[in-house]
Amino acid sequence: MINYYPPRGFHFQVQFLNQQFAVIDSMFQSVSGLSASVEMSEVAEGGENRFKHKLPQGIRFPNLVLKRGMVSDSALIRWCNSAMENFEFSRVDLIVVLMNEQMLPLKTWNIKGALPVKCEVSEFNAETSNIVIETIELSYKYFTIPSLDLGAI
Repeated sequence: MINYYPPRGFHFQVQFLNQQFAVIDSMFQSVSGLSASVEMSEVAEGGENRFKHKLPQGIRFPNLVLKRGMVSDSALIRWCNSAMENFEFSRVDLIVVLMNEQMLPLKTWNIKGALPVKCEVSEFNAETSNIVIETIELSYKYFTIPSLDLGAI
Protein backbone atom coordinates (compact mmCIF):
# COMPACT_ATOMS: atom_id res chain seq x y z
CA MET A 1 0.00 0.00 0.00
CA ILE A 2 1.25 3.46 -0.89
CA ASN A 3 1.39 5.96 1.95
CA TYR A 4 -1.01 8.84 1.23
CA TYR A 5 -0.16 10.90 4.30
CA PRO A 6 -0.83 13.72 4.26
CA PRO A 7 -3.52 13.53 1.58
CA ARG A 8 -4.00 16.34 -0.89
CA GLY A 9 -7.40 18.06 -1.07
CA PHE A 10 -7.24 18.35 -4.84
CA HIS A 11 -9.12 15.22 -5.92
CA PHE A 12 -12.63 14.99 -4.55
CA GLN A 13 -16.11 14.18 -5.68
CA VAL A 14 -19.62 15.18 -4.60
CA GLN A 15 -22.50 12.80 -5.30
CA PHE A 16 -26.16 13.64 -4.69
CA LEU A 17 -28.02 10.44 -3.86
CA ASN A 18 -31.78 10.84 -3.97
CA GLN A 19 -32.32 13.50 -6.65
CA GLN A 20 -31.97 13.40 -10.42
CA PHE A 21 -29.06 15.82 -10.76
CA ALA A 22 -26.87 15.90 -13.85
CA VAL A 23 -23.13 15.25 -13.90
CA ILE A 24 -22.46 19.01 -13.94
CA ASP A 25 -24.23 19.19 -10.56
CA SER A 26 -21.48 17.06 -8.99
CA MET A 27 -18.57 19.24 -10.13
CA PHE A 28 -17.28 21.77 -7.62
CA GLN A 29 -14.07 23.73 -7.16
CA SER A 30 -14.28 23.56 -3.37
CA VAL A 31 -16.17 21.97 -0.50
CA SER A 32 -16.03 23.24 3.08
CA GLY A 33 -17.94 22.74 6.29
CA LEU A 34 -17.01 19.12 7.00
CA SER A 35 -16.62 19.49 10.74
CA ALA A 36 -18.43 18.64 13.95
CA SER A 37 -18.19 20.08 17.42
CA VAL A 38 -19.69 19.20 20.77
CA GLU A 39 -21.98 21.79 22.34
CA MET A 40 -21.40 22.07 26.07
CA SER A 41 -23.47 23.53 28.88
CA GLU A 42 -22.15 24.67 32.24
CA VAL A 43 -23.80 23.62 35.48
CA ALA A 44 -22.87 25.19 38.81
CA GLU A 45 -22.71 22.91 41.83
CA GLY A 46 -24.02 24.33 45.07
CA GLY A 47 -21.16 25.17 47.46
CA GLU A 48 -18.46 24.60 44.82
CA ASN A 49 -17.21 27.97 43.50
CA ARG A 50 -13.91 26.91 41.90
CA PHE A 51 -15.43 25.49 38.71
CA LYS A 52 -18.59 24.62 36.83
CA HIS A 53 -19.35 21.20 35.46
CA LYS A 54 -19.32 21.08 31.68
CA LEU A 55 -21.76 18.62 30.17
CA PRO A 56 -22.15 17.63 26.52
CA GLN A 57 -25.49 18.73 25.04
CA GLY A 58 -25.26 17.65 21.41
CA ILE A 59 -23.27 17.82 18.23
CA ARG A 60 -23.21 20.88 15.98
CA PHE A 61 -22.53 20.64 12.26
CA PRO A 62 -21.81 23.85 10.31
CA ASN A 63 -23.31 24.43 6.88
CA LEU A 64 -21.75 22.62 3.93
CA VAL A 65 -20.46 25.15 1.38
CA LEU A 66 -20.10 24.12 -2.27
CA LYS A 67 -18.46 26.44 -4.83
CA ARG A 68 -18.24 26.14 -8.60
CA GLY A 69 -18.25 28.15 -11.78
CA MET A 70 -21.77 29.40 -12.42
CA VAL A 71 -24.03 27.06 -14.39
CA SER A 72 -26.89 28.81 -16.19
CA ASP A 73 -29.39 25.98 -15.74
CA SER A 74 -29.16 22.80 -13.73
CA ALA A 75 -31.34 20.53 -11.60
CA LEU A 76 -29.30 21.54 -8.54
CA ILE A 77 -30.04 25.22 -9.13
CA ARG A 78 -33.72 24.44 -9.75
CA TRP A 79 -33.77 22.56 -6.41
CA CYS A 80 -32.22 25.59 -4.68
CA ASN A 81 -34.57 28.01 -6.45
CA SER A 82 -37.58 25.93 -5.41
CA ALA A 83 -36.53 26.44 -1.79
CA MET A 84 -35.64 30.13 -2.11
CA GLU A 85 -38.47 31.28 -4.38
CA ASN A 86 -41.36 28.96 -3.46
CA PHE A 87 -40.35 27.90 0.07
CA GLU A 88 -40.62 24.25 -1.06
CA PHE A 89 -37.98 22.13 0.63
CA SER A 90 -36.96 18.55 -0.01
CA ARG A 91 -34.06 16.92 1.81
CA VAL A 92 -31.21 15.37 -0.14
CA ASP A 93 -28.48 12.99 0.99
CA LEU A 94 -25.05 13.39 -0.55
CA ILE A 95 -21.58 11.94 -0.35
CA VAL A 96 -18.27 13.82 -0.38
CA VAL A 97 -15.33 11.60 -1.31
CA LEU A 98 -11.66 12.56 -0.91
CA MET A 99 -9.56 10.63 -3.44
CA ASN A 100 -5.89 9.94 -4.04
CA GLU A 101 -3.97 10.69 -7.25
CA GLN A 102 -5.27 7.44 -8.81
CA MET A 103 -8.85 8.63 -8.08
CA LEU A 104 -9.36 5.92 -5.45
CA PRO A 105 -11.31 6.88 -2.30
CA LEU A 106 -9.35 7.80 0.83
CA LYS A 107 -12.20 9.07 2.99
CA THR A 108 -15.95 9.50 2.60
CA TRP A 109 -18.45 11.76 4.35
CA ASN A 110 -22.11 10.72 4.09
CA ILE A 111 -24.16 13.90 4.50
CA LYS A 112 -27.72 13.27 5.70
CA GLY A 113 -30.77 15.43 5.09
CA ALA A 114 -29.31 18.47 3.33
CA LEU A 115 -31.40 21.54 2.52
CA PRO A 116 -30.35 24.68 0.63
CA VAL A 117 -30.12 27.70 2.93
CA LYS A 118 -28.13 30.14 0.80
CA CYS A 119 -27.33 30.62 -2.87
CA GLU A 120 -24.88 33.32 -3.88
CA VAL A 121 -23.24 34.52 -7.08
CA SER A 122 -19.88 36.30 -6.98
CA GLU A 123 -19.63 39.96 -7.93
CA PHE A 124 -19.71 41.16 -11.50
CA ASN A 125 -16.86 43.56 -12.21
CA ALA A 126 -16.19 45.21 -15.57
CA GLU A 127 -12.54 45.83 -14.59
CA THR A 128 -11.62 42.13 -14.27
CA SER A 129 -12.29 38.99 -16.22
CA ASN A 130 -12.86 36.66 -13.27
CA ILE A 131 -15.01 33.57 -13.61
CA VAL A 132 -18.44 33.96 -12.00
CA ILE A 133 -18.58 31.65 -8.98
CA GLU A 134 -21.81 30.37 -7.49
CA THR A 135 -21.85 29.31 -3.86
CA ILE A 136 -24.45 26.90 -2.57
CA GLU A 137 -24.76 26.55 1.19
CA LEU A 138 -26.53 23.52 2.62
CA SER A 139 -27.76 22.89 6.14
CA TYR A 140 -27.80 19.20 7.06
CA LYS A 141 -28.74 16.96 9.96
CA TYR A 142 -25.42 15.15 10.43
CA PHE A 143 -22.70 13.23 8.63
CA THR A 144 -21.13 9.81 9.08
CA ILE A 145 -17.66 8.68 8.06
CA PRO A 146 -17.74 5.01 7.05
CA SER A 147 -14.57 2.94 7.29
CA LEU A 148 -12.78 2.31 4.02
CA ASP A 149 -10.72 -0.79 3.31
CA LEU A 150 -7.50 1.03 2.41
CA GLY A 151 -5.64 -2.28 2.24
CA ALA A 152 -7.41 -2.93 -1.06
CA ILE A 153 -6.05 0.30 -2.56
